[in-house]
Amino acid sequence: QVQLVESGGGLVQAGGSLRLSCAASGRTFSTYTMGWFRQTPGKEREFVAAISWSGGSIYYADRMKGRFTISRDNAKNTLYLQMNSLKPEDTAVYYCAANVLPAATMARNLYDYWGQGTQVTVSS
Repeated sequence: QVQLVESGGGLVQAGGSLRLSCAASGRTFSTYTMGWFRQTPGKEREFVAAISWSGGSIYYADRMKGRFTISRDNAKNTLYLQMNSLKPEDTAVYYCAANVLPAATMARNLYDYWGQGTQVTVSS
């Protein structure tokens, strides 16, 4: 079992930056592949980024590529999402997730554990 708690969301103006964190507890964090997803009202939860347990494999959704950076600190059991050049369309609840597979994946159904989410609001 793994418990995940997101933090770092808030209100930011377009063009600004936020850094989200996801603190993990339970099984050893370093054994899990981690991902970030986001969801807005009336929309399906969409993939943002994923990172393997070693950090050697990283994937981004095309719309986030070049603006968002996913990273992890296994010693601190923490996942991060650095978001730069934020746009109003980035407004969403952001969720971290974990799976037991060795490879990073963008497939939502392959993630076993989810946090409660943190709200990000980007104003114009």
